[in-house]
Amino acid sequence: MKFLSAAFYACALFACLSLPGETTRPNVLFIAIDDLKPMLGAYGDTTIQTPQMDRLAQSGTLFLNNHCQEPICGPSRASLLTGQRPNTTKVNDLKTKMRDIQPDLITLPQHFKNNGYTTVGTGKIFDPRCVDGRQFQDKPSWSVPFTYYYGKLPSAAGFVNPDTIEWFKAQKNAKGETIPEWNVKGVPATEGTEDVADNAYSDGAMADAAVGLIKKYAAEDQPFFLAVGFQKPHLPFIAPKKYWDMYDRDAFELAEYQQAPDGTPDFTLQPGWELRGKYDVPKRGPLPDDLQRELIHGYHACVSYIDAQVGKLLDALETAGIADNTIVVLWGDHGWHLGDHSMWCKHSVYEQATRSPLIIFSPMQKDKAGRVAAPTEFIDIYPTLCELAGLEQPEALEGVSLAPLLDDDSGSVRDVAMSQHYRSPNGEKLTGYSFRGPRFRYTVWRENQPGKPLGSGPVVARELYDYELDPLETKNLVDNPDYATVVSQMETSAAKELARYGIH
Repeated sequence: MKFLSAAFYACALFACLSLPGETTRPNVLFIAIDDLKPMLGAYGDTTIQTPQMDRLAQSGTLFLNNHCQEPICGPSRASLLTGQRPNTTKVNDLKTKMRDIQPDLITLPQHFKNNGYTTVGTGKIFDPRCVDGRQFQDKPSWSVPFTYYYGKLPSAAGFVNPDTIEWFKAQKNAKGETIPEWNVKGVPATEGTEDVADNAYSDGAMADAAVGLIKKYAAEDQPFFLAVGFQKPHLPFIAPKKYWDMYDRDAFELAEYQQAPDGTPDFTLQPGWELRGKYDVPKRGPLPDDLQRELIHGYHACVSYIDAQVGKLLDALETAGIADNTIVVLWGDHGWHLGDHSMWCKHSVYEQATRSPLIIFSPMQKDKAGRVAAPTEFIDIYPTLCELAGLEQPEALEGVSLAPLLDDDSGSVRDVAMSQHYRSPNGEKLTGYSFRGPRFRYTVWRENQPGKPLGSGPVVARELYDYELDPLETKNLVDNPDYATVVSQMETSAAKELARYGIH
């Protein structure tokens, strides 16, 4: 990213506040990364190699305490892209389609389209299961027909190793019919021995295509909203060999605390359903240390692979001469457990699953390298982009604009960030609402009741964690008398947020 002179800053600010057609409005590059936790150099990780995302953070604002609304792809993305919480979208799983609930809702890219922007996308933006499939990715959102994949891949599952591709072909059902790759069980969890170009895998092909789109739309006299959705580091962990070679597997340390928090019900944890249900790992019990290191290695390699693709997009903005008139937003849809509490994948309301990266670069930002420690949420992205682009915000939005924090990173727009997820222990259906403040996390688990908002029933369990003294969440402090005042304060904040949805 290039930095703006004071004169250009003044002109850019005037331009964005002008009426459509009077002058150039800012473009938007909207980068979604599947299963990316805030494990970047910019977030203080000293092992990961992410120079391109760190470069973006040095040009913009890094949100250090940002959280998803629900730690699962479909609900998180539906919430972010509508600016509404899951209790409003009613998308809490991977089968509910958001427009079945609200046919007339206006998504973030749709709002930009309605205000004169060309909206175009590639890769995973919405979760296809919660909209009209991969082909359209919510057809009303886009000015140009959506393209989920670019390039020709040797394997629908993304693998390029010939032996793995043949293995897929050999998988038959009881009738002797070949099983579609996405339904096969026992899939390799990693692939890292293939010395191939970045675009041999789907994310590299999409990056190349997105560079072409930037070049194309930069030449047109109309602002664009370009959404690029990278799929790694989602499982399986597959990336070109050179990214695996960046790391020494033996040097990786396993998660320091692999037990359940003391004083917490078992149902708050999860056994790694996604990993164990599809991939070639033990179906129960602790994972062997060497397998844990392989998975940790794979996650790092995939993050570095995606980092390189992000760099191509940033370079394309520079080459096209539009970096100084393009807002860039980079986000991961939720966090990811890498063995902490013996958990893998997402699907919890603990820190490693809800805390998610968010970086915003705006040409109108006064100072570079902002670092916001206050709690923020993904539903805040929609109103933020509206304000930065000078668009009126739809009334249905439930988030708060983060634009003021781009110029004053010491500020705050909310007391807590709220996340939620569900459990069904022994057939009982529960919802856990988790509230993350500057220092503490308070979670309340409540029974669901038919016909009423999720978690409207009795309280089943509560949790409190102190990240200043216990960053690994080793002990539930909710019944500790030394924290009685904290619990009371967090309960007040929680009650205020839940009351918005009729939960008392």
